[in-house]
Amino acid sequence: MTRTVHVDLANRAYDVVIGRGLIAGAGERIAPFARNRRTAVVSDETVWARHGAALSASLQAAGLSVYPVILPPGEQTKSWEGLAQVSSQLLDLELDRGDLVTAFGGGVIGDLAGFAASIYKRGIDFVQIPTTLLAQVDSSVGGKTAIDTPQGKNLIGAFHQPRLVLADLDVLGTLPDREVRAGYAEVIKYGLLGDFDFFTWLEAHGAEVLAREPEAVAHAVARSVEMKAEIVIEDEKEAGRRALLNLGHTFGHALEAETGFGEALLHGEAVAAGCGLAFRFSAHLGLCTGQDAERASAAIAASGLPVSMAGMGPFSADRLVHHMAQDKKAEGGRLTFILARGLGDSFVARDVRPEALKAFLVSEGAIS
Repeated sequence: MTRTVHVDLANRAYDVVIGRGLIAGAGERIAPFARNRRTAVVSDETVWARHGAALSASLQAAGLSVYPVILPPGEQTKSWEGLAQVSSQLLDLELDRGDLVTAFGGGVIGDLAGFAASIYKRGIDFVQIPTTLLAQVDSSVGGKTAIDTPQGKNLIGAFHQPRLVLADLDVLGTLPDREVRAGYAEVIKYGLLGDFDFFTWLEAHGAEVLAREPEAVAHAVARSVEMKAEIVIEDEKEAGRRALLNLGHTFGHALEAETGFGEALLHGEAVAAGCGLAFRFSAHLGLCTGQDAERASAAIAASGLPVSMAGMGPFSADRLVHHMAQDKKAEGGRLTFILARGLGDSFVARDVRPEALKAFLVSEGAIS
């Protein structure tokens, strides 16, 4: 069964198609967006080795010329160097605005290819074919594109909406279990931030999602995409409510920066720990009950994901606070967090006091 979620953004509207076997029919769906019948497919070595032949065959069968742009896997590719490499290859291919970029991979590839498309000749269309659970439920939808820098994660980027997103659930079968757990962090985030019923469903069925049982995965992906689409339609450029989608990310991005944006801590693992920290910080500030914070952490931990900084550090509280002050949501030097009044009830908290944050981080094991 195929499900379609429409992201209604006026002249930038597009569909997110969720189902099985979508790569085999990708060419037919993508061809209408490539006026010159050419597409550069940006992918990484791992994804291309597993699925590149199938995608190429589908695109070519639809009359498209395919130009692979293949990059090393890993978060380190989402960098100035990676952006230069993709941009240079697009220029060498002499693509123009009637051509198309196809992002074929996880969140790293989607963010990088999307950003390259946004700045190539001042903007070229692109489509997303996300191949990880994390990318399917989160990063491929909403038009956020970016690279990481030594100063922080996603600080250089642009809003550039795709023309189409194809989330083929079959590709999740080849993912390592660790990658599936990392993606699940973004799934449970949606329940925690704004849908208590979905959160309780995940408490009961999360193990089925992690085991990649078809119906459970389809529901988890579709509900996550529906929630993201609803928020993006209301607040495309993150001027207000869209910031809620960053639950766990302010803490998580700081942990990623301190661990070097590498395999030691995957993005989804950082988000999971960040969600646990955000709920406990909310309880620390008296915003939600300790029972809600414990229940949130228990649901995350049941999936095998981290809920704290334990075993990651040691970290300096001052350095973590410094990273959080550079977060994109921060304004005028004020710390901004997504905190919780309860399960499924998150809100944007502006002007969080640095001394309160530092005291909390020390209580969580950071070095003063």
